[in-house]
Amino acid sequence: MTRKKILLLGSGELGKEFVIACQRLGQYVVAVDNYLGAPAMQVAHEFEVINMLDANELDRIVAKHNPDLIVPEIEAIRTEQFYNYENQGIKVVPSAKAANFTMNRKAIRDLAARDLGLRTATYRYATSFEELKKGVHVCGMPCVVKPLMSSSGKGQSVIKTESDIEKAWNYAMEGSRGDLKEVIVESFVDFDFEITLLTVTQKNGETLFCPPIGHKQERGDYQESWQPQPMLNEYLLEAQDMAAKVTKELGGEGIWGVEFFITKEGAYFSELSPRPHDTGMVTLAGTQNFSEFELHARAILGLPIPEIKLLINGASSVVLASKESTEYPVFKGLENASKIANTSFVLFGKPTSRPYRRMGVALACGNEEVVELVELAKSVSSEIKVS
Repeated sequence: MTRKKILLLGSGELGKEFVIACQRLGQYVVAVDNYLGAPAMQVAHEFEVINMLDANELDRIVAKHNPDLIVPEIEAIRTEQFYNYENQGIKVVPSAKAANFTMNRKAIRDLAARDLGLRTATYRYATSFEELKKGVHVCGMPCVVKPLMSSSGKGQSVIKTESDIEKAWNYAMEGSRGDLKEVIVESFVDFDFEITLLTVTQKNGETLFCPPIGHKQERGDYQESWQPQPMLNEYLLEAQDMAAKVTKELGGEGIWGVEFFITKEGAYFSELSPRPHDTGMVTLAGTQNFSEFELHARAILGLPIPEIKLLINGASSVVLASKESTEYPVFKGLENASKIANTSFVLFGKPTSRPYRRMGVALACGNEEVVELVELAKSVSSEIKVS
């Protein structure tokens, strides 16, 4: 295998772990983001600071570095340019179609519900407050509103009463990334729990699935995750079948974070990301024979992955900032956190902080039930203070 030059578009904490995985396989990585000192830049060979929504800037960087692979890690990218790069012979991960579709909730939802017939919540789109009101009346209350382009749950809220509609619209516009000002409103699914089904597509191998990951969200953002999520095998197989269908339709190789609601009737397709998933940081605890980042790196480089095995149960709990600061954060409580057995933590190295920004993650592993491991991980994250 010859060394590849990888252009990473988006350089947060997930990108950082991906770069580390690539470095261990002897690859060359250029990390790109819109601010200096992003986590992945700290471990990459080179970095660039640009606005990835500027098509000319994106073209300039691609021409400058002439990469073998382009790996998008965030949503706020001018993804329609990817088709041009593919035509130039540059591999887009997992594919230009996949990246373009999944950066926009409208494209992926229509593909899943209309084209593939997957079970989803009732939904409507809205480009104005008036359209949102009509959509809410179709979907019923309570319902969920999300920007069509956003990340980590930003701009997402639940509408329970008529007075919530305007607040939800304004919040969605604040949380929308890029220049797409449109939302999706979905009927509320009465689910027992949510899962992320990390799905790996390979160039010359079968599609593989990681053990399901359960997670808890607050403010639309992941707070805790655990692996495996106990569930009926019948519903897991149903989710795997849906994940295999949608990833096959989009094409390409790599890891996908496919999200499902699990109800008493079975699995409902929710969302899909063509890259490592934040809830999958639990795999850094050593729960599997390969972390999600190692799986992504191997799949896109064409290295065969014979199987994915659960080695031990695990859990994660995020470390959040509480205040705004333009200075590099100081972490307190690391000594106490380090004393807790069967745990570890990862600090992302973000140069600034703001309220509720993820600055690190606490990890726990063991043979205990995942409920106990979540509490163990939370005991670590609660010791770590960002100041």
